[in-house]
Amino acid sequence: MATENAAKRLKTDAPSSSPITIGTHNGHFHADEALAVYLLRQLPAYAGAELVRTRDPARLAACHTVVDVGGEYDAARHRYDHHQRGFDTKFPGRTATRLSSAGLVWLHFGRDIIAQHLQRLRGGEDSKPSEENKNSSSDADVDVLHPKLYETFVEALDANDNGVSAYDHAALAAAGIEKRFSTGAFTLGALVGRLNPKWNDVLPSDPAAAQAAEDERFVAASARIGEEFVRDLDYYARSWLPARAIVRAAYDARRRHDPRGRVLVLEGQAVPWKDHLYALEEQDPEAAGKDDAEADKVLYVLYPEKPTPDAKWRVQAVPVVTDGFQSRKALPEPWRGARDAQLDEVSGVSVPGAVFVHASGFIGGHQTFEGAMEMATKACAF
Repeated sequence: MATENAAKRLKTDAPSSSPITIGTHNGHFHADEALAVYLLRQLPAYAGAELVRTRDPARLAACHTVVDVGGEYDAARHRYDHHQRGFDTKFPGRTATRLSSAGLVWLHFGRDIIAQHLQRLRGGEDSKPSEENKNSSSDADVDVLHPKLYETFVEALDANDNGVSAYDHAALAAAGIEKRFSTGAFTLGALVGRLNPKWNDVLPSDPAAAQAAEDERFVAASARIGEEFVRDLDYYARSWLPARAIVRAAYDARRRHDPRGRVLVLEGQAVPWKDHLYALEEQDPEAAGKDDAEADKVLYVLYPEKPTPDAKWRVQAVPVVTDGFQSRKALPEPWRGARDAQLDEVSGVSVPGAVFVHASGFIGGHQTFEGAMEMATKACAF
């Protein structure tokens, strides 16, 4: 799959005297083409690109790049539509979701966008990528972030546009599982969708003026979804990725705190640890394939509330899944909801200074590392 040379092809495909044009459909807009257009415009080759929103085949044929319209996927000709019969392209390693225009652009240009962002982080906010590094597709960090950003952000837009539900509703109904509360339908797709005109909005009577107003809304929607995407990219590049080495060091040292490796300590400060812990356990022959309740899985993670010597310590139960509330082993039921001196008493921890345990048992706290470690040790044996 020739995705790595996409940016290089752009340099030669468009005459220098002609501005690059990005074509997409007009009418009701969606999150996938809004993000696709935003992503393209982050690349130097598309800086200042003109946007053409139309369904006129002749006008689209004159565009350098076309997304989400035209019934054609041909990366060599910069055509990125997914509506045609027989289209079944998926992101490498993902099996449930066909790509939309967002996924297609991310597949072909995502590595360049990440490399550019990393170069700016490493060289300063105003830094431009150097010739030797600006499309560093061999960079190991790009290798990690390209699929990660697809999984955490872009795939949701592909699924939304292709009608893929996050859950099998028939299976949920058969199991008697019902949604407990409304999330307000605030999804990434809805974030863009709500910027479309409402059914009863008064629109300009002049067709050209109406199209201009619609295009203005689309540009605002593209900027809005792009803003959220950049926040996600920056989090994973600036915070999540550097945490890998810290979590690995803590994982390697975990038996120093508990002979069975059930307590992991993040010394110095808290970092995003869940994804990295799960990945390390999958790679660990002692932990891979074992039930969550077995000894080689980490049950509790300890970390200071802030990176200062007087910081209080947290004891957090490892969740079964990253974004879930079910713990592998929640803190003991008699401790839940207790605070301060009452918690000192019911927990039996010899070091005074217990702070709290959440009513669900997923997290607790102590004023000292020693007390937090004793809480975790007792909880393991409870």
